[in-house]
Amino acid sequence: MVVKTPLPENINLPQETSEDNYKAAKNPIFNFFVQFAVVAVIFFALGFTLGQKQIEVKRRGLVPKITVVNKDVPKNQNIDFSLFWDVFETLPDKYIDKSAVDGQKFLYGAISGMVRSLGDPYTAFLDPKQNEAVRDELSGSYEGIGIQIGFNKDKRLVVIAPISGTPADGAGISAKDLILKIDSRDTFDLTLPEAVDLIRGPAGTKVKLQLSQEGTDKPFDVVIARAQINIKSVEVDWRNTDRGEVAIVKVTRFGEKTNSEWDMAVSEIAQRDIFGIIVDMRNNPGGLLDSSIHVASEFMKGTIVKEQFSDGRIASRAQDHEGKFLKMPLVVLVNSGSASASEIFAGAIKDARRAKIVGEKTFGKGTVQEPIELSGG
Repeated sequence: MVVKTPLPENINLPQETSEDNYKAAKNPIFNFFVQFAVVAVIFFALGFTLGQKQIEVKRRGLVPKITVVNKDVPKNQNIDFSLFWDVFETLPDKYIDKSAVDGQKFLYGAISGMVRSLGDPYTAFLDPKQNEAVRDELSGSYEGIGIQIGFNKDKRLVVIAPISGTPADGAGISAKDLILKIDSRDTFDLTLPEAVDLIRGPAGTKVKLQLSQEGTDKPFDVVIARAQINIKSVEVDWRNTDRGEVAIVKVTRFGEKTNSEWDMAVSEIAQRDIFGIIVDMRNNPGGLLDSSIHVASEFMKGTIVKEQFSDGRIASRAQDHEGKFLKMPLVVLVNSGSASASEIFAGAIKDARRAKIVGEKTFGKGTVQEPIELSGG
């Protein structure tokens, strides 16, 4: 597939990388730490359950009977859980709407609240349904409107980037638009998974967003019809210049198929006599760290990123294959919708003095989430 992407005016590709710059790329000075565990850990599905291993829910008439099996306190934790269990066991008896009493939902809500208490909007617990939605998105196929959302420095829900060619893109939604309401629900207390749940929905249905553009206090409503979203993460275009043909590679996200799609693009580019490459990371909201390392490996050697863990360990991540374009003139395009793994890619390339970075200030989320799969979906 060929994508026609508008480019900034007057982009000058550098000459072929010199030996000095190649050495810098081989031994980069990149100290862009990816803060894991303390800063950003996503809890997937059910696993950490406050010392309780199993919940059995049975209904007797209108009153659900919840049996808690095993109330062991977690190891190395001097915490009195009696208040928690008092509330957990009192709600089924005292709450007037018995249809709302669901022990499994109690459990998921308790875990979600525990994770939210960290105060990090990007650290979240996903129940099995939410986990499946994230997997669908990373696979590049889901039903929704086609936006990536996150939080700004004030922990307000914002658009990271609309995905090109989707209903959100067609509706004129922009990076850093504040999302004030989803249908009639205020967003100030929503977690990221909860907001995604509200925006997603079957193709053909509609969702109303109340938005406010960055720097203004004038909210406006947008009604968008949901659709089937199919995203190809890597697309190639070509541009003739007075110095030769240039390959323009648009990377829309770092998902499950990015590595294979990138390798196909590299094979296509390698068959042509090109002068240089432009990697377009504009409106790339990020994704899988491993995929960003794979793409960066095409242009540089040595350490690409360092991960700092909660126990103080620092692990270096080097290129995962021998790149085909280690000395090819390179430009990387970014904008305010470039976030997370795409910022890490651009930061590594810049600190290695491997390419020019052209565009706007990026979104500012220079971290990635470490997915932890737990039992239960």
